Amino acid sequence: MQIENFKIFADLVETKSFSKSAKLNGITQSAVSQQARAMERHFKTLLIDRSQKQFQLTREGQRVYESAKEILHTYDKLLSELQEMKKVISGTIRISTIYSIGLHELPAYIKKFLHDYPSVNVRVEYRRSNLVYEDILHNAVDFGLVAFPVKQRQIEAIPFRDDHLVLITHPGHPLAKGGDIDIRQLAGQKFIGFDPDIPTRKAVDQIFRDHKLEIEPVMEFDNIETVKRAVEIDHGIAIVPQATVQQEVKQGTLIAVHFKGKDFTRPLAILHRKGRVLTPAMKKFIETLGVDIPGSS
Repeated sequence: MQIENFKIFADLVETKSFSKSAKLNGITQSAVSQQARAMERHFKTLLIDRSQKQFQLTREGQRVYESAKEILHTYDKLLSELQEMKKVISGTIRISTIYSIGLHELPAYIKKFLHDYPSVNVRVEYRRSNLVYEDILHNAVDFGLVAFPVKQRQIEAIPFRDDHLVLITHPGHPLAKGGDIDIRQLAGQKFIGFDPDIPTRKAVDQIFRDHKLEIEPVMEFDNIETVKRAVEIDHGIAIVPQATVQQEVKQGTLIAVHFKGKDFTRPLAILHRKGRVLTPAMKKFIETLGVDIPGSS
């Protein structure tokens, strides 16, 4: 029985999907099924209850899964300790991030990290927020970056930084000409928002409720780039993280307007699976982001 067998089986249990486990391990769905049956032959017991429509383990399968996690954790810890003993900073770091962070917050940090540690590869996937959590839970990535982090039992959320939310308008828009504005001036304006399930949209909706503003977006989009393009052609105004519009403001294609007496912020967090062994490269990446690793002091 090899370590890869336990890894594939653990991924299968956590994703409850032969196809997802296959993708995580770079093999075919058929190969995952064969691995599961090989483990059943090895342990001389059924591990998966195939009489159920949904994926379900037998009692023996649950015990094998628990032991597999212990074995994998010990193995990962050993590899990490050996790397630390040899002072090796190498490997691949896989990141799942929402568009706004991946496009506007991460690049400078990644550039510095790759300059300092050229033997490390960094792979970034751009995902909707709910899928970032799914990637972490399924061990598809090492880290996730999200806004307005949601507490989940199996996920560690490390505070990263706070974004300031600003109003953006076309340069010719009336609200662009008077400096800071009162948020109540948004009443009656054509508003462009993110899709309703996106955390930043939920936060903006809460801001409107807190100030008793009834504002329905005339357009809704799933990413920051499309929202900005719609404002640039004067289809409406939007509230977005300030860090995401620095280039457009500098070029003069958008105007960023602050709110009088208000500082609305968007907390960002780094996610990883609880109990995950962090390799030396992962620890250095966290340090490059300017964040302290919990329990490391």
